[in-house]
Amino acid sequence: MIREQLFSIAENWFAQQDWKPFAFQKKTWKAFLQGKHGLLNAPTGSGKTYALWFPILLDYIKNNPEYKTKHKKGLKAIWITPLRALSHEIKQSAERVANDLGTNLTVGIRSGDTSTSERAKQKKSMPDLLITTPESLQLLLATKGYDHIFKNCTAIVVDEWHELLGTKRGVQTELGLSRLKTISKNLRIWGISATIGNLEQARQVLLGPYSPALGNSVLIKANLKKKITVKSIIPSEMETFPWRGHLGLRLLEDVIPIINNSKTTLLFTNTRSQCEIWFQKILEKHPEYAGEIAMHHGSINKETRQWVEQAIRNESLKAVVCTSSLDLGVDFAPVETVVQIGGPKGIARFLQRAGRSGHRPGKESVIYFLPTHAIELVEASALQQAIKGNVVEDRIPYLNSFDVLIQYLTTLAVSDGFYPDGIFSEIKQTFCYQAMSKEQWQWLLNFIVLGSQSLQAYDEYKKVEVEENGLFKVNNRGIAMRHRFQIGTIVGDANLTVRYQKGGYIGTIEESFITKLKAGDVFTFAGRNLEFIRVKQMQVHVRNSNKKSTKVPAWMGGRLTLSAQMSELLRNELYSASLPDSKQSIEIKSLSHLFKKQREESIVPKPNEFLIESFETNDGHHYIFYPFEGRFVHEAMGSLLSYRISLLSPITFSLAFNDYGFELLSDQELNMQAVLDNNLFSTDYLFDDLQKSLNSTEMARRKFRDIAVISGMVFTGYPEKGIKMKHLQSSSQLLFDVFKDYEADNLLYKQAFTETFEHQLEEGRLHLALERIARQEIVWQRCQHPTPFSFPLITDRLREKLSSEKLADRIKRMTARLLKK
Repeated sequence: MIREQLFSIAENWFAQQDWKPFAFQKKTWKAFLQGKHGLLNAPTGSGKTYALWFPILLDYIKNNPEYKTKHKKGLKAIWITPLRALSHEIKQSAERVANDLGTNLTVGIRSGDTSTSERAKQKKSMPDLLITTPESLQLLLATKGYDHIFKNCTAIVVDEWHELLGTKRGVQTELGLSRLKTISKNLRIWGISATIGNLEQARQVLLGPYSPALGNSVLIKANLKKKITVKSIIPSEMETFPWRGHLGLRLLEDVIPIINNSKTTLLFTNTRSQCEIWFQKILEKHPEYAGEIAMHHGSINKETRQWVEQAIRNESLKAVVCTSSLDLGVDFAPVETVVQIGGPKGIARFLQRAGRSGHRPGKESVIYFLPTHAIELVEASALQQAIKGNVVEDRIPYLNSFDVLIQYLTTLAVSDGFYPDGIFSEIKQTFCYQAMSKEQWQWLLNFIVLGSQSLQAYDEYKKVEVEENGLFKVNNRGIAMRHRFQIGTIVGDANLTVRYQKGGYIGTIEESFITKLKAGDVFTFAGRNLEFIRVKQMQVHVRNSNKKSTKVPAWMGGRLTLSAQMSELLRNELYSASLPDSKQSIEIKSLSHLFKKQREESIVPKPNEFLIESFETNDGHHYIFYPFEGRFVHEAMGSLLSYRISLLSPITFSLAFNDYGFELLSDQELNMQAVLDNNLFSTDYLFDDLQKSLNSTEMARRKFRDIAVISGMVFTGYPEKGIKMKHLQSSSQLLFDVFKDYEADNLLYKQAFTETFEHQLEEGRLHLALERIARQEIVWQRCQHPTPFSFPLITDRLREKLSSEKLADRIKRMTARLLKK
């Protein structure tokens, strides 16, 4: 069948829906049918799903002219999605087209939510089109005879590739693709990505920098100008001295008219605990919303999440309070309005969330920005500039993640086994392992067979056996079973399942929160007040309670930091406070009283100025620095500077930091000018000074826990019978200390340090920030009192000591005192 005929099948289908295919969809169809690989860059809600389902089906029709009467069984295409919430949407789109075209093709889902009976059914007979996650793909590779499953697969699509890039799940995907390229001779690999700064590199990571697939690939950009309107909710009254959390809920009544004027509103929070609090407070103040408002985050049980997603599609909910669990989700759902609560810290995340509203091609996206403290309005203004200037972050890919590679090699050894030479050449084609040496490869092979050099006396680390013909294979059933349970690269705190005493499953909570509860304590979770009864076999038993509670679980994943691009835009917006009114945004104008008060004690820095403030309070001498580079960079820079200052004079500091700056607090006065004269911000000896300043060994030790779990050195336990986090922590710490003392060249031990510096401390960004500060004029302001800029940092320090009610009272008194002065 010639291409024109195939195209007309697709165009007729579009015409029946009263749609017209976009140019980018046709381009993608054409490239796919020509046998090319590629990366499609298209915004959320632009019809990207149809851009790739159609050519997969058209290719099947072309190669099977009798497709309406004869159905060839077996897996033909895989669609990888990072979020389980997306699977049902994608399945509906795929089934709709497959059925309308009369192909008789079946569509199935395989993810962590798939039932055991469904998996068993798939084992006997795979669906034609499979929607899965990176973890479930690896689980299939751990199945005996997996090459027969994938042999006739002709297409693999990695959806939301920008979400996987720059994570270990992305590395897992790279490895899976490297294997499938060898097994499936006619495989075409496609990625779908929202706009990121490094799209070209994203294509290289997807296809492999040296693989022939890259030479036969295209990058297709949708170039659809989607109109995004950002409306800031500017409070009628605003504190001159802002603090984290002081606005947020006070603006709840401003959100109510927005909810009432829309069919469906998504309220995005940055953390799960914030999500729980907002849901509770809206219902508390507006009980009339009961049954019309829901909550969605990753720790709530599957049934509730799916019910919420379906209710959004049916337009039966007025509002959903959610986290990033719905960032990418629900395709073509008729959400009218989005509210972002608090700064999203990154441009891409904000655009993704904005794209949830007006989620159809050509529709305007409207997003309201609700600040949780006054300075976040500067972020709102910066986001407006990002949208005007099409600025988006890069996603930096991982290199040499040996823990993920060890897991992958064990996966292959668990199924059919592998021959090192063949697998080495496949792995070398990936982006992550392109620079891996033969020596490193040999070390990894020794590691999975003999355990580590310093642990050779312990059999539990010897997982893989080498058979006479050179095949690397896991023959022990127990090892194979434990490995399958532990496939994955997302390592959080140990999760405990929360159940009613009589058995109803509610969701999962991190162990670190539960360990702080006593029997009878009431906490808020999944929108309910629950009384804690006991923990039994990794299960938290609870009952419903009528008591009010201020305890809300906090999840470790909730600490977002400003991206590099966001930081730069934020600084530029702040600098605009010194420009004439006509050149300022509404948000910056609304903060004029704050800037006025700031100038009374200090300055609002201009582009060529770097501000340091110092003042004394009952707590001691405060020295506050304002790089506006995000909390990770500030943590590293604060430690670095306190170490360098201590070399000049014996002085100790305690450190506090947020996204805007950091504070060094000491009981001694510091001669700041003498310190500045000693080249404090130099990039010389940066790496050495950082290592000495930060207790980098402790940070690497924490990182190593994840590496030990991913590489399988530490077993996290069987489902429902997990191992307590303190045991995991102590096992991994023990291993870390053994390597530190006896095997410092251990690749996993060294990886812990690399990840600490590159990912946690963002050493590269720190270097650039120090270079920028070195070019600026350093302005040291000796203040009599705390300034509006410093106030969020000082009050954050009090949080650790005071309950939320006492904190609010204390801040009220501090503010009153400062305003009098």
